[in-house]
Parts: sequence; structure tokens; C-alpha cells
Amino acid sequence: MSDVKQLLDDIENAPDGSSVVAIFDFDGTLIAGYSATVFIREQLKRGDLSVRQFAELMRAMTSFGLGSMGFSGMMAINAQFIRGIEERTYDEVGLRLYTKEIARLIYPESRALVKAHQAKGHTVAIISSATRYQVDNAAADLDIDHVLCTHLEIENGRFTGGVISPTCFGQGKVEAAEALAREHNADLDTSFFYSDSTDDLLLLQRVGHPRVLNPSDRLERIARGRQWPVTKFGSRGRPTLSQFIRSIAATTSVVTSFIAGLPIYALTGSKRESQNFSFSLFADTASALIGIELDVVGEEHLWSHRPAVFIFNHQSKADVIVIAKLLRRDIAGVGKKEIRKETPVLGKVLELGGLVFIDRADGKSAINAMKPLVDIIRNEGKSVVLAPEGTRTVSPAMASFKKGAFHLAMQAGVPIIPIVIHNSGDVAPKGDFVLRSATVKVEVLPPVDTSEWSLETMNDHVREVRNMFARALGQPEKTLSKKLTASTPKKVKTKHKMKTKTASKRPLKNI
Repeated sequence: MSDVKQLLDDIENAPDGSSVVAIFDFDGTLIAGYSATVFIREQLKRGDLSVRQFAELMRAMTSFGLGSMGFSGMMAINAQFIRGIEERTYDEVGLRLYTKEIARLIYPESRALVKAHQAKGHTVAIISSATRYQVDNAAADLDIDHVLCTHLEIENGRFTGGVISPTCFGQGKVEAAEALAREHNADLDTSFFYSDSTDDLLLLQRVGHPRVLNPSDRLERIARGRQWPVTKFGSRGRPTLSQFIRSIAATTSVVTSFIAGLPIYALTGSKRESQNFSFSLFADTASALIGIELDVVGEEHLWSHRPAVFIFNHQSKADVIVIAKLLRRDIAGVGKKEIRKETPVLGKVLELGGLVFIDRADGKSAINAMKPLVDIIRNEGKSVVLAPEGTRTVSPAMASFKKGAFHLAMQAGVPIIPIVIHNSGDVAPKGDFVLRSATVKVEVLPPVDTSEWSLETMNDHVREVRNMFARALGQPEKTLSKKLTASTPKKVKTKHKMKTKTASKRPLKNI
């Protein structure tokens, strides 16, 4: 069985340029599971799909699975159930479902393969029998320009209940891939296709570099017989019992670590030493339970200028463990006030451990809550750590930075030290409870002097520091003339060969 490193090496050894096409199936290949399941649940919740219609759809899907109904016939039945609904409604539904549910299903390994092809200048596309409402937001997030998919018929901005032929399934996928190759003067004989499904055998056979990811038993047998590389990912999907138990133990270790520090406080009278012991114990215990390893560049900057305001890009709840493992001692932090209400015991422990709770929805309250942090820095010599994005992002793409950390550093007269976390989403993406083992790459950038900062130039300083993160992460930088954040991906070209009418004249909404 091939591993991801071998797949990445194959990409690195391929020719550069857009004449090489890299096509990814969506469900089961780029994401764990099926986006259709997420959409059907939403249709039931919205009332777009009645119980009777749901039963009819299940019969159609079963008939398709048994081979007694074609894919186009199944899609035609599904399309009838949303006839008359405005297309923009499903643009909004697609964005919401991607943000809440689908984004966390993207395999980190597949994301790495996409980035490797993009670094070689290859023409990268998603091909899927699903509709664009299921796929487009993922393509935008992954910075993939081309989506080849099945389209529903639209008239006057509403679904007609029709499906545009040909659908993107079986031979339809081959035709769509060939059209894309012709458009870019590419050759499918030198191109890549990644899939998990026997439904895609025709296209797997058509390309020069078939790659089988997370296959069914049948496809795995076929692939091995034809000596196609086979790779299985364990970073997403249903967790094992061991992963679930270790995640619970790691999460609750913050409480047991605090309790373990109480004897130190009782014997020495030093709250600070007790907190430092508990903080370090939590870092070591949680990371060991989960299996988090750190690959750190610039570790010397963690200790060269203390106290300081440490800031980090926030992708995952695992960031708390990563930061604890890095900073170890003499740290105060900031957290959302909802923690105290949602988990009172944990909230109290964190508060006793030095966390300051703020109301993220109340800017003035947040500023007032941070005033004690200035005293902590000045009088106690402690550093403060916080995430300027304010909350976790659904992907590695950064959101805008809030100014609180920058005001705090300026008022306290200490430097800002950026901690760039590359891939903590591999441990636990936003929305996942289970934490999985991974090696997290971290870059600690040199301290940023704030002694010459002023309120008048604050926006410039925020932009400059955010751009330091962007450069380290390989993401778009902000400029003075254009308000653009990395969390606003570019628009996607959604197309299908032999499409008889335009599926939508309106461009994809940005995330």
C-alpha cells in the first residue's frame, strides 16, 4: 500500500505546468463520507423534503445502488423535490453546511496532495456527480479553480425540477475531464485522477496516473490487480474507541492537572508555581494521550523576550495543547465567556489558572476585560497569549485579526511574538470532539517591537503582523488598497462539458 509521502514524491517528479491535469473525486476522496447525506438532512429540516418524498428518494437511491436505476434517473427524482425553490437559497444552504459540517471532513492528506499539485502549476479540478451546491465552497476553500459536476436546470432563478444532460457520472466524468484537458492543451495520459469509487473506473482507466484513495474492498482488489497505487487515510471519518477515550482523557486532564498543583500551593504558598506546574503537566499529559508531536522552528523566540504578548492563528481546539506545550510557564490567557456557562467546572479551573473571560460580541466589554492583563504583564511579569482571530477558522485560511492583542502589547510596552501553527486542524478540525495523533508544524517568528506604535498607526501594524502569518502559511497578504482576507477564497469556475444551458449566471458567493 502506498503512503502519502510516495504520492507526494510522484507529484514532485511530474512535469511542471498546466498541461498536467490533477482531478479529484469529492465524496470519499477529498472528504470523509458523503455530502449528500448532509444535504438530505438539511432538506428534511427545512421542509423541502417531506417524509413521503424522503421515502421515495431512499427507494430511488436503493434502486441505483442495486443497478436497477441509472444515476440520471435518480438525480431526476431528487431534482423534482426542490422544483420552484430559488437557487440562491441553496447557495446559502451550501455555504452554511460547508462551514458547519463539511469543512471538517476534508482529509488533511488530500489537502496536501492538492497543494502539491498547485505548487507544480498543474491544472487542478474537482470532478463529482454531486451538484455545485455541495462542492463549490470546498473548491473555493482549497483554492481549486475548476469544478466539473452535475447541474440542475434553472429558469428565472428557480429550480425547474430538471437535470442538465449529460450528468457527471461514469462516462460523463470522462467526457468532462477530456474537455478540461482540451481547454488547457493537456494530455490525460500524463495526468492524475484520485478516486475512492468503482463508479469512477472509466476515468481511472483513462488517465496516465490513477490514484486510489480510501477505496471499497472491490476497488482495492481491482486496483491491486492493475498495480494502481492504493492509499487509505485515517485522519477523518469514524473515530476508534481508543481515540474517543483518549480524547476524553486529554480534555479532562486540565482539571486533574489543576488538582495536582494544589499541594504545591498548599506547601509553598505560591499560586504562580502551582499554576506553572499544572500548566506544564497539562501540556505533557494531553499531548501524550493524544499523540501530538511538535516540529518547531524558531523555538528560541519563545524565551528571548519575556514578558510578551504571544499571538497564534486559531484552527483547532488542539491549539490550547500546542500553546501549553510551547510556552510552559508564566502565562495568562483569554477565553470566551461561554466556557463558564457551558462547562462551569472547567471554566472555574481555567479562571483559577489565569484565564480572563471576555464577551466576544461586546467590543467595549472585551477591552475592559483586558485591562487587568496589562497589570499582569507589568506587575507580575507574566506573558499573555491569545488568538487575534477571536475564534477557530473552519480551514487553515486565516480570518481577519482583531486589535485587542495589539492594544494590549502597546499599552503594556512589550513585544508581540507571532506563533504560526500550520496544521493543528489535522488533530481536530473545528466541530470535531475527537483529537487524533499528528505532528504539528509550528514557526515562532522573531519578536515584533511595539515601542513606536500609536493608535493612529494601529491598522498598519495589525496588517503587517497578519501578513507575517500569511507569508509563513503561504496565504494571500493584505494590502492597503484592497480589503481582502485569506478567509475569502476566490470564485470557482463550475462547468461541465456538453452542458446545454447555463446552470447559473450568478457567481459563487464567497465564504
